[in-house]
Amino acid sequence: MQLNRYIDHTLLKANTTVGDIKKLCSEAKKYNFYAVCVSSYYVTLAKTELRNRDVQVASVIGFPLGSTSSAIKVFEANECVNQGADEIDMVLNIGLLKSGYHNIVEDEIKSVKKTIENKILKVIFENCYLTDEEKKIACKLSINAGADYIKTSTGFGSTGATVEDVILMKKEVGNSLKIKASGGIRNIETAKKFIDLGVSRIGTSSGIHIVSH
Repeated sequence: MQLNRYIDHTLLKANTTVGDIKKLCSEAKKYNFYAVCVSSYYVTLAKTELRNRDVQVASVIGFPLGSTSSAIKVFEANECVNQGADEIDMVLNIGLLKSGYHNIVEDEIKSVKKTIENKILKVIFENCYLTDEEKKIACKLSINAGADYIKTSTGFGSTGATVEDVILMKKEVGNSLKIKASGGIRNIETAKKFIDLGVSRIGTSSGIHIVSH
């Protein structure tokens, strides 16, 4: 198992500096992580720092609350891709999902995917705020909308990835979509546990610790 190739080396804190992003990219090159995950402002910088290297650039949209309008999410996704993002991690509209406005949630995911075309789209559920039934619905909507991945959490909610949630998500999507686990994954034991459950990507700011132990 090449554990490093499962990792999206992530830095999304509000106080992240230009120097922090350069350091993140340097680490990603050193450890050959699959991707870095940065806020939209830093996509261009990350792409420049990682030029000619086999490290993807992922960016987040509608982050971390999911409550920006669909038009803004589409615009932000388009901006990120134009600046060089290879992957988009979008937070679905949690409030609308919980309100039962499932068609709107699905249409929003579909619109973002249409905008980024062949780039990878990961839909963040923020499972800590959802019932099991709502998680199942979010899985179905993501499949219908043509997403590539579903993702457990932003890392900014009350809890992060859990074994129970990944089992539920895997059962719902089978091989239709890939799964990214993120939030609270800080050691090799936890990372391997999620990978054994069928996760294809790990979002973490503890990637170096994970691959070094």
